[in-house]
Amino acid sequence: MSMLLTLQNNKVRKVNKGLITILLASYLLIAGFAFGNNIGSSDDVQIHGFIAQGVIDVSGSDFVSDDQGVSFKLTEMGLNASYQFTDDLRFAGQGVYLNGGNRYDKGLRLDYLLLEWALHNTENWQTKLYLGRIKNYHWLYSSTRDVPMTRPSIVLPQSVYFDGTRDMSIGGDGGAIAARYSHERLGDIDITASIGISPVSKEQTTLLMGSTSTGRLTQENDFQGSIYWRPSLSQWKFGLATTNADFTYKNGQNDGFINGGLDLERFYANAEYQAEHWTFSAEILQENIKLYGLVVPEFISDSKGQGGYVQAQYSITPKLQFLGRYEHYYANKNDKHGRQLALNSGGGVPHYFGYQYDTTLGLKYRIASKIELQFEHHWIQGTARLTPVLIPEPRVNKEEYWQLWALQLMYWF
Repeated sequence: MSMLLTLQNNKVRKVNKGLITILLASYLLIAGFAFGNNIGSSDDVQIHGFIAQGVIDVSGSDFVSDDQGVSFKLTEMGLNASYQFTDDLRFAGQGVYLNGGNRYDKGLRLDYLLLEWALHNTENWQTKLYLGRIKNYHWLYSSTRDVPMTRPSIVLPQSVYFDGTRDMSIGGDGGAIAARYSHERLGDIDITASIGISPVSKEQTTLLMGSTSTGRLTQENDFQGSIYWRPSLSQWKFGLATTNADFTYKNGQNDGFINGGLDLERFYANAEYQAEHWTFSAEILQENIKLYGLVVPEFISDSKGQGGYVQAQYSITPKLQFLGRYEHYYANKNDKHGRQLALNSGGGVPHYFGYQYDTTLGLKYRIASKIELQFEHHWIQGTARLTPVLIPEPRVNKEEYWQLWALQLMYWF
């Protein structure tokens, strides 16, 4: 009887989740048609949204699901709005529903809800203050990764834009200040600094730390800064950024971990070139990861990871765009082949968990003014960018070489 009740409850949950998805999709469609030509086009109020549904096939890893194979866990729906309260004050926010399998926590979330205040505007200087649940404006695609049609690919380069920390990387609760200096000869210089805390759900804790975790990961602080320079009359843009974040872990009942923490420092450098038909971009990072506690009280692990990518986009026609990208990531730059990782684990964690290489080819086709179809194929070696992070899953991820392809249809208003 208890087993029957459990099965029935599971069915009810699945039906409820499916119903919520359908209702939200219907709401977004209705809102798009209702507001697209009215409120959404007014000067003071802007309302926009998007729906993206796709299919993804992964063979050889649990990137999306433990049972691998074809999956429809490629759903993104969102509604965003902004209100220009005065010439100097603007309110903006976005809520989304995501289902990406093991890539990130499934469900509804508030990506950002902020006040933008234009503090100082002159001929050369423009300064803005952001308060609330702010966005991350520091990396090349960090401020646009939350909207599918503004991303260069369905799956961003995991070396830099790791899906396992997607929600924490979108932004956090705090404040940011951004200043732009424009000069006729020097060009444009953008400087941004932010500080905040990102909420970490129980589901995301389990996703990052593994199924033996019953406790809660908490972000204590997150400071980020960046500077970008676009030379005068140039199609190039260059940037430097840094992140410094601290986390603590409080264990739960029957937990596979003890209390501990994680300190993370990241340093980025990037460049982008935009021409009439071509866009070239590249981004590299080094991250210093320090773990303490978690396993035994005296445990300390200090490693330096490295990663990056180079990417080219070409507009074959006004409607058809090609994408090519190569990326790499090393969990420890002093152990690029993962040999020490395998040795330290007594062979329990294969060497290919120490690195990940990805070659990607893709196409994007504009079906209509607000409808796009995107396809991409990834050839991957290594599993260093799979979840969970702290306790790898070699039982499921037995293949050093694996592939994925994804197809996604996007509509926005």
